[in-house]
Amino acid sequence: MNNFSETNWEMIDALTDETIDRSELPPLDDSFFDRATWRMPEQPVTVTVQLDPDLLAWFQALGSNYEQRMVAALRIYAEAHQDIAHPATTVV
Repeated sequence: MNNFSETNWEMIDALTDETIDRSELPPLDDSFFDRATWRMPEQPVTVTVQLDPDLLAWFQALGSNYEQRMVAALRIYAEAHQDIAHPATTVV
């Protein structure tokens, strides 16, 4: 995996609220908040899944948050294949 980044982190770290250009952002006016909905995350469900050892090792090599990365990978897959899911199943 290539971990090289061309991001100028020193410039990012030096940004303040006053120096960030927000000219292209729409205003957060009352109409935005009228359409907004409050969503609380659902509690995760614990399951037992059998994995190939090399697959688990690959995720673990990515760092201590490997379980969250596995969940993210499953979510990406599910959203990409939502059209073949049972009609009653919706990925949120």
